Amino acid sequence: MNCSMMKKHSKNIFMPVQHIDNAIYIIRGQRVMLDEDLAKIYGVETKALNQAIRRNKKRFPEGFMFQLTIKEFVNLRSQIVTSKSGGRRYMPFVFTEHGTVMLASVLRSNRAIQMSIEVVKAFVLLRQAIVSHKDMAKQLAEVRSFMLKQSNKTDREFRKVWRAIENLMKPLEDESGKAIGFKTDI
Repeated sequence: MNCSMMKKHSKNIFMPVQHIDNAIYIIRGQRVMLDEDLAKIYGVETKALNQAIRRNKKRFPEGFMFQLTIKEFVNLRSQIVTSKSGGRRYMPFVFTEHGTVMLASVLRSNRAIQMSIEVVKAFVLLRQAIVSHKDMAKQLAEVRSFMLKQSNKTDREFRKVWRAIENLMKPLEDESGKAIGFKTDI
């Protein structure tokens, strides 16, 4: 894609950088972005982006991109609540983080290079959030375990105190067998 063609479309098609992280989905256990979202980010039409990919197919092995199945597309459509109009002739392609970087080299424009940096930053932030979430979950599990141990220890101590109180409430028995108090001889 040449730069003049891209400038022509970049005015009409654009996705703000702050919305990039909202365009990352998990499909087949991988974090990916749709071809149409990447086209908006890079300022080109989806059709032009896919043509550039077809011309450079060797640059996009399985680990960089794959085409969605009909079932995956229907599931994704229900997740992102898009209309059914739009008339795609083919199932969309999705790109992993490595695939999005490779797109910049295929499109060869300053905008594509700059936006690929922003896309990678979004993937990195998402990865950091996931790691942070896992760390927080681990810490919560540790706190829960500690609290359960403390609770059990407290329960045991409380039972000891309760038994002592019960023992104090029992009537005292005369150890010598002698009655205590005054006797009257009547």
